[in-house]
Amino acid sequence: MRILYINNAWAIWGGLERVLIEKMNYLAENEGYEVFSITYSQGTHPLPYPFSPKVVHRDLNVILHYQYRFHGLKRYYYKYQLEKLLIKKIKSSIQEIMPDMIVCPRIDLLGYILKVKGRIPLIYECHNACKWIVYENDSILWRIKRYCLKRQAKKVQMVVALTEGDAVEWRVITNHVCVIPNIVHLNHTRHYSDCQSKSVIFVGRISRQKDIMSLLQIWSLVHQRFPDWQLHIYGACEYGAELFLSTIERMNANITLHQPTRQIIDKYLENSMLLLTSYYEPFGLVLPEAMSCGLPVVSFDCPYGPANIITHGVDGFLVRNRNIKEFADNVCQLMENQDLRIKMGRAGIISSQRYEASIIMPQWKKLFEKVK
Repeated sequence: MRILYINNAWAIWGGLERVLIEKMNYLAENEGYEVFSITYSQGTHPLPYPFSPKVVHRDLNVILHYQYRFHGLKRYYYKYQLEKLLIKKIKSSIQEIMPDMIVCPRIDLLGYILKVKGRIPLIYECHNACKWIVYENDSILWRIKRYCLKRQAKKVQMVVALTEGDAVEWRVITNHVCVIPNIVHLNHTRHYSDCQSKSVIFVGRISRQKDIMSLLQIWSLVHQRFPDWQLHIYGACEYGAELFLSTIERMNANITLHQPTRQIIDKYLENSMLLLTSYYEPFGLVLPEAMSCGLPVVSFDCPYGPANIITHGVDGFLVRNRNIKEFADNVCQLMENQDLRIKMGRAGIISSQRYEASIIMPQWKKLFEKVK
């Protein structure tokens, strides 16, 4: 079977990039599929994660954001020309590759693909939450965009959600919805955290979605009770970098900011628990990643991922959404009880194995055979 993945670029150290590249590699290496990856704005960005030699990747070199070099009507003219060129190149690539299936993880690309794919089945693999994609706000422009996005979602052969909660939202728009959780880059070293270090880890982009300011509020409360513990934050700044950095410096609370790293498993092993403070999580890859390293996890019960991953009181704590004090109390409970940290961490090692590629990818194979 020939599978074509279409994305804008593989350029950032993100969960979506890692998961999709690992899926493509698995299909090519383990299932014998012919796997192709097309991007259109890769440019000179290096790949954050390596492709298998059996995966064919090509970039169409249509940099849509060049339109923002211009203003007014000139911007719309260049937008039209660039989109016209992109559609032409996507069509040419599809005709050359002749895939049996097309998979796209970006809803804003569906319109382009639908115009030129012909009878080839198209799967939209949603790595965001329907509520925030389709119902982000109620402005006039967004209502128009919402109408278009909903029409496009109705035309794909299948929408794949990561959780049942998100699938419920999508089923209001289309009946063609299924749930397949993410595969997770688990710890296969056979080494686990001993949960003895007085350090905590947060992994994620410094973005609005991750609600980094709530993390700092929580840590401020925790630091008052356990001033000898450290917080390590691994993530690139997407917004408010100056405010964020100045807040950390002003707090003087044993917080260290690190750049993203490919060796994140090694960093989990150096810590004793993981925190997640997001407003929403379509899945929450860092949770089972950390659990596979023997770390207990503490997360807000936000829509929709954490509740599917954490068993409250067994392998971590699931905190009432946006309850800062309760979150801090649970962190402190783990800090003062090493036996509890170890017990929850060991339970997490077992529960994280649900997301092994060997368990999740057969579900994708079954879906491809069904849709084809």
